[in-house]
Amino acid sequence: MPRAIDQLFERRLGSLVNARVPGVLQQGLKGVERESLRVLADGRIAHTAHPAALGSALANDHITTDFSEALIELVTPTFTNSWELLQYLCDLHQFVYRRLGDELLWVTSMPCRLSSDADVPTAWYGTSHVGQMKRAYREGLRNRYGALMQAISGVHFNYSFPMHFWEVYADVQQQRADTQEFRSACYFDVLRNFRRMGWMVLYLFGTSPAVGRDFLQGDMSGLVALDEQTAYGPHATSLRMSDLGYRNRDQAGVSVSANSLPEYVRDLRRAITTPHPAYQELGLKKDGQWLQLNSNVLQIENEFYSAIRPKRVARSGESPSTALLRGGVEYVELRALDVSAFDPVGVNQTKLRFLEAFVALCALRASPFIDDGEQAAIDDNYLKVSRRGREPGLNLARDGRMLPLATWAAEILDSMTGICELLDQGDDSRPYTTALRAQQEKLQDVSRTPSARLLQELTGTGESFFDMALRMSRLHRDYFLSLAAPPLGRQAEFEAEARESLQRQAAVEAADTGTFEDYLAKYFAAATANP
Repeated sequence: MPRAIDQLFERRLGSLVNARVPGVLQQGLKGVERESLRVLADGRIAHTAHPAALGSALANDHITTDFSEALIELVTPTFTNSWELLQYLCDLHQFVYRRLGDELLWVTSMPCRLSSDADVPTAWYGTSHVGQMKRAYREGLRNRYGALMQAISGVHFNYSFPMHFWEVYADVQQQRADTQEFRSACYFDVLRNFRRMGWMVLYLFGTSPAVGRDFLQGDMSGLVALDEQTAYGPHATSLRMSDLGYRNRDQAGVSVSANSLPEYVRDLRRAITTPHPAYQELGLKKDGQWLQLNSNVLQIENEFYSAIRPKRVARSGESPSTALLRGGVEYVELRALDVSAFDPVGVNQTKLRFLEAFVALCALRASPFIDDGEQAAIDDNYLKVSRRGREPGLNLARDGRMLPLATWAAEILDSMTGICELLDQGDDSRPYTTALRAQQEKLQDVSRTPSARLLQELTGTGESFFDMALRMSRLHRDYFLSLAAPPLGRQAEFEAEARESLQRQAAVEAADTGTFEDYLAKYFAAATANP
């Protein structure tokens, strides 16, 4: 970064320190969403229905499904302490495992053995209008991008700064008041800087350097055969975040600005209202079954994949952009995390602490607007790191020049020292500084990265990707089943949520009036109207 930007960051950080507000960066709200395929005991994808004992996938706040009926998503509430969050996530896993019978939760982001798109069942949410919409949207994803890509799993980290931070930071920024407009602008600073520096997350935490060859459907581009069943990138970090996964070439023409909230909403709404010739040719229905919600560039706003999103909790029937226009940005959702095969719940405290500090870095650094040229360089950096991140001497683009990844990464990590010290205030164990040090060690010794560790596991055991992931899935299952049951209160909470979610779904289905087509028309009219 140019020296002027470094000086601005140092001045802002110094002002936070000098404000002498105890815990100015502490007590931010943190939440996690963890996805995982349900598989049979032999590792094949489950074609059973979402277990009724887990409640309604439509209405359960904490146990739902993503694209597939077999793709469980576990969602925590927000917590101020990462250990409380992880305990809740662990309790959720225990609750689920005690109701899965012989099935397992697949432990890697890249999926189990799949023969074709037809092997991935689309999620079912009941007969209500909202349930039908969720189903039709997923059929659209299947028909536009293929179901194999939709079987990939990830972890999302949700974060919002503590309320007491904003008043101090408004003063640092010489704002007259802490307004929602100011907060939204600051969160968009985070978005732009995460776009610029988020490749770090792939290098440090990417855990998908290998994949089953059946997933590739014969296309081994850029990969090497490890055995008859496994392909890998010798220096890959996250194939999930590469052009093989979510950075799908079919969305290459979709550009959404992170320069401001109005521009972000403008671009998303343009995409959901602009017809796409190939999708028009596909049509909306076949034999009475929905093929997609509409024939536009994006069916709905969530179809646009981004490594980070601005979020606000939406009201019933409210689109994400309408919620943002109504109340501003409430938190950010980091979506670049692979599921960690080395952690039973898919994530760990060290990672969460580092990410919390990293979001603060993205907020405090100057964040100039991103033009088309810089965005193209950003996209190329992500692709390079996902495919070749551990390659010795790899260069990335920054400010129009090429810079070694190792040099840039060291600068970023060094600049986080003061932020971690603020987050560690009052804690002699210095957990955030320890988390930062663990990432610096990965930079100094690439074999410490989880992507390198996973390849070492494969080559050391001689297992295929499928056999290794199945073995680890069984180990994680055994771990959860060996733990003492969660406290009775937590167990009762999960049971009540499962039971009541089924009742809520039934109530929604009973209350529906009019046709599904009318429901869609009203939804899209509201989704493009100002609140």
